[in-house]
Amino acid sequence: MKGYKKIPVLFMRGGTSRGAYLWSDDLPQNQAQRDEVILSLYGSPDARQIDGIGGADPLTSKVAILSSGEPYGVDIAYTFGYVGIEKAEVDYEGNCGNILSGVGIFAILKGLVEIVEPVTTVRIFNTNTKQYVEEHVPIVDGEPAFSGDFSIDGVPGTGAKLTLYFMEPAGSKTSGLLPTGKVRETVTLQDGQDVEVSMVDAATPAVFVKAEDIGLIGSESASDIESDARIMNILEELRVQGALRMGLAKSVDAVSSAVPKICVVAKSASYTCMDGRVIDENSIDLVARTKALGKIHKAYAVTGGICTATASLITGTVANDVVSSRAKETNQVVIGHPSGSFEFNIDIECVDGNWILHKAGVARTARPIMEGFAYVKTW
Repeated sequence: MKGYKKIPVLFMRGGTSRGAYLWSDDLPQNQAQRDEVILSLYGSPDARQIDGIGGADPLTSKVAILSSGEPYGVDIAYTFGYVGIEKAEVDYEGNCGNILSGVGIFAILKGLVEIVEPVTTVRIFNTNTKQYVEEHVPIVDGEPAFSGDFSIDGVPGTGAKLTLYFMEPAGSKTSGLLPTGKVRETVTLQDGQDVEVSMVDAATPAVFVKAEDIGLIGSESASDIESDARIMNILEELRVQGALRMGLAKSVDAVSSAVPKICVVAKSASYTCMDGRVIDENSIDLVARTKALGKIHKAYAVTGGICTATASLITGTVANDVVSSRAKETNQVVIGHPSGSFEFNIDIECVDGNWILHKAGVARTARPIMEGFAYVKTW
């Protein structure tokens, strides 16, 4: 077809996200050309992404680029990209744990891993954060299992339980777990208001602020927060200032739209989530809302959840102020988000005043939706 070229694509849902899983060798090796191909595939830039596979939402405009893990001593290497919707850009600053949950399946289907029943461990290197992850994939009759009785909020139905272990995830993009060396500090907004925040980097860098400090309750819906221009401006200002303080950018104009995340936290409270269910305050340890690519996340990111859960266990942070005593005792943190709840197991300890994050575990589901060829603009 003149002007177009076919490339192999495995289209999958990973956790509460969805996107194309592409083998690096099938793409241009020049990054600028590669990004043009990905933008063509997703139909960007366009608010509807009508001319591609993008779903006009940050959760469905994500891409996984896979390659051999041999240079890193693992089974597969994974590069994550946020595909711009209205902007012609692919942002590689952060990782996505939801899309990551499909990487083990991809590796097994491509024959990169020796299959072991009932569970195959896939060793993954994330190139965005230079960190290692182990994914435990259930196997039935020699193939990855997709059906099961495990459910995650934000996805209808049930599936097979996939477990991700982020190994030593502190300092994913910065100097360490506490990039500024402080557990909390004050940011002065343009209007002169002082706001206390905490900046933590565990699996991804994030800025944390208490809901009450910026005029929120904490359990608002994503749409309610997005409709308040004042709040959205405050969140973006805090996020940008956090990026500068953490050394993620040298100027305001250089701050990524994806990293760091800005997370609003509050004490556990009962609320109605997006599907109409009532989340009981006794079933969660705190409520949280996060902003990514200019929008409030309709669920909660895996990496953002790891960072939130970790921050809540570090004495002195604003997240630690609101998390339940139960979480502090068990190191198991359940986050209440717009689509339900999300549980994390955090292996962290304080030794001689220094916080050490050993690993973080989280469970997801994933499944292939479609496999075949996509037509993209020729390079």
